[in-house]
Amino acid sequence: MPIDITLPALSPTMESGTLAKWLVSPGDTIAAGDLLAEIETDKATMEFEAAEDGVVAELKVTAGTEDIPVGTVIAILAEDGEAMPTLGDDRAEAHAAATADESATAEQAPPPPPSAAKAIEAPRTAGAAPVDLNVDATPLAGKLAAAKGMDLNAMRGSGPGGRILWQDIVTDPTARTSQDKSSAPAKAAAGDQANGPVSDVPHDAEPLNGMRKTIARRLSESKQTVPHFYLSVTCRIDALINLRQRLNEELVPDEIKLSVNDMLIRAMAVALQRVPDANVSFGGDTLYRYHRVDIAMAVAVEGGLVTPVIRDAAAKSLAAIAAEARDLAEKAREGRLKPDDCRGGTASISNLGMYGIDAMGPIINPPQGLILGVGSSREGPWSQDGAIVSAHLLTATASFDHRAINGSTGADFLGEFRRLAEQPMLMLA
Repeated sequence: MPIDITLPALSPTMESGTLAKWLVSPGDTIAAGDLLAEIETDKATMEFEAAEDGVVAELKVTAGTEDIPVGTVIAILAEDGEAMPTLGDDRAEAHAAATADESATAEQAPPPPPSAAKAIEAPRTAGAAPVDLNVDATPLAGKLAAAKGMDLNAMRGSGPGGRILWQDIVTDPTARTSQDKSSAPAKAAAGDQANGPVSDVPHDAEPLNGMRKTIARRLSESKQTVPHFYLSVTCRIDALINLRQRLNEELVPDEIKLSVNDMLIRAMAVALQRVPDANVSFGGDTLYRYHRVDIAMAVAVEGGLVTPVIRDAAAKSLAAIAAEARDLAEKAREGRLKPDDCRGGTASISNLGMYGIDAMGPIINPPQGLILGVGSSREGPWSQDGAIVSAHLLTATASFDHRAINGSTGADFLGEFRRLAEQPMLMLA
């Protein structure tokens, strides 16, 4: 019996994805665990593994297709020894198969808006266009198009492989009612003014990739819906730098090298363990208090940013954190992260110190309640025992969700973080 391979939710926030690349072809024999495709999600480009053995019968979505809803059938797998289906060239049959697929999942799809329902019920006008079976469109899209007298041949849909969905008909400019059209110029002008390029300036227009679109959407939502407040501390980290040097000398045989960021991750995790009221997140009428500290660390990759997670960081040694952080960063830059690598995280850390930034105010990644932004280590004046001395200084700024964390709690967390950064031997206790 053929097995449907559907686009999985590779992260908790994933609603759709881009099929970046197929790693198999029709007729290939695969085993569970073999790589099928590279999927671009809201977190990263991840490799998608087969869950069962079989033979690739059909690839239903072409590589490069964007905004594929989670749960969409992207390929068909035949069981080992099963006869491969014969794929004809008749486009009407292919369309019928595709629309049958859509009908089978219609109960899971969101219902059409009232405007779409009215369009279906409206009688076809004299100028209505007949439904062309050679066009790849869902049955509902075909009915809407027929009711509005639209020519589907001139459209490319937003569904898998360019399939035309009912949303495309409802939102298409040519499908607007006369009332909609009367206000369309004003709306278009306002949109162009808000999102268009600066006039009279030469420029290139580069479409956003799926990751950048998701980053833009989620961070806009975060700033609009999460009441951020910011607290900063400046830490003297001479002792931390000296301890790092001594530990790295001892760890040479183990081929482990600690970075300042590894030690700050450890300090952050221990601080959250000691101030548990900061290791929380807001959930409407519920406050979630976490019993484990999972730190998501921001890693810059081509085209965006990913946040792989170091789990139970407060219970891990500095050496373990360093090894895990290095492995996750390498996998992120090479596009080898797996869904579990980015799942969860009770708080985040973003370090721009390597870029020479003194301080930063990062944006919270919901549903987390805080993110710590770290600047560079720099030499500066420091008051010690009534004298001014030269010291290595580092500024850390935390962004808090004020719905879940009070100012005093945020101050307690940052105070504990500073104590650990300035007295790093406490991290080892």
